[in-house]
Amino acid sequence: MRRTAPARAVAAVLIALLAVACGSERGGTVGTGPAVTGIDWTVDSVTADGTTHRAPAHAHLRIEDGRAAGSLGCNRFSGTAQITGDQIRLSHVRTTRMACDDARMTFERILYRTLTSGPLTMTGEGGKLTLTASGGDRVQLSRT
Repeated sequence: MRRTAPARAVAAVLIALLAVACGSERGGTVGTGPAVTGIDWTVDSVTADGTTHRAPAHAHLRIEDGRAAGSLGCNRFSGTAQITGDQIRLSHVRTTRMACDDARMTFERILYRTLTSGPLTMTGEGGKLTLTASGGDRVQLSRT
């Protein structure tokens, strides 16, 4: 019986480690990046080609279970989200096609282009998240 006690202790430690490793990403840090999944994010602005564009009131994003969905400000979108370390790549993005005023449509085109430009580096803390494209364009988000 004495020999099983160490084996049980090792098994308990392994189970605890597996529970932590396989735990939910909900609201948690993914890889080495900031907490991004399972959180409702409000889009604050997009900076492209050195110009910052303020987001319309309803622009938002949610990333969960390998999917991204939200609103570009007028039109809704959804697609796949692949997170690797501190980078995220949105692909297979589909949008609705409602016509909105020119300012919103301009913002949507810039946001869409930035979000789908390739891998985006994620940085953030304190309820803020920045997604930065390789060329320096970036999306600023706040936790809702």
